[in-house]
Amino acid sequence: MKAVYFEAGGTIDVLQYGDMKAPGECGSTQALVHVKAIGINPIDTKIRAAPERFPVSFPVIPGCDGAGIVQAVGNQVKNFKPGDAVYFSQPGFNQRQGTYAEYVMVDASLLALKPHSLSFEQAAAAPLVLITAWEALYDRARITDGQTVLIHAGAGGVGHVAIQLAKLAGARVITTVSNAEKANFVKRLGADQIIHYPTQDVIAEVLQYTDGKGVDIALDTVGADVLQSCFSCIKPYGDVVTILQPTKDTDWGEARKRNVRFSLELMLSPVLMELDDAKCHQADILRQCAALFEQGCLTVEIAQTFDLSNAAAAQRYLEQNHPAGKLVMTL
Repeated sequence: MKAVYFEAGGTIDVLQYGDMKAPGECGSTQALVHVKAIGINPIDTKIRAAPERFPVSFPVIPGCDGAGIVQAVGNQVKNFKPGDAVYFSQPGFNQRQGTYAEYVMVDASLLALKPHSLSFEQAAAAPLVLITAWEALYDRARITDGQTVLIHAGAGGVGHVAIQLAKLAGARVITTVSNAEKANFVKRLGADQIIHYPTQDVIAEVLQYTDGKGVDIALDTVGADVLQSCFSCIKPYGDVVTILQPTKDTDWGEARKRNVRFSLELMLSPVLMELDDAKCHQADILRQCAALFEQGCLTVEIAQTFDLSNAAAAQRYLEQNHPAGKLVMTL
């Protein structure tokens, strides 16, 4: 099969495109998927740059997100059959293979039927960011109707679906963007207040919008200084959720004073730690989101599409341009 792989970590120059051995027979709880499209995420570049931080095996086929057609299933898989169109997110951890390939063996517990209203490209762009935003807002922060939420980098992959999920929950959304194009994008998604962070003071704007009270929930998708600023934007007893690792320089004083409930969100944990119930929960998130796609209540934005053979160019574009929405590869 054709695949993108690397045999040592480093810059995009380590990525190779060529023939690799296709997966063999399905294990009892696995499904073999013929990949039609692949979503690209920042974690792909992090694994490439520092594979020693992750439980991967060389040569590494990167990629978490995929959409395609089930080719075969294990003897214990009852809810999927050959011919089913599916979408999923499975990192290539613990002897698994990533999605930058024609075929991938997937834990069937992670699969969901692809929404009929989405193309394979749209479906492949969705899983990781949907699961991340859903778990952050619904599972960690326990968002409720009428709350005010600050979503950083609202035009990004996680940010643009987080805005939509927050609005579906009945929340008011404040979001940050870097330019006018992204401002128009997040406005279309339903953001109530848009902050141009290069020229505006985010903390001051948030406090002005909330009459000095602060937001109920702050979602950090950037890390470091942005996470630090969240502690000055949140109301007492509010929720701060980050999808990044806090740095050793993080000052927790303001968070402690405000009695903030702080949460970490890492959607890779179910596969990383082999948590069967959590895998099923993530598949259930994708099933619920599929219904929202079908109802026209949810959308995923594709910024640009690349061929699988141009994976290096795709990762370079992601690292250098921080596009609005998602990047996708097709075969």
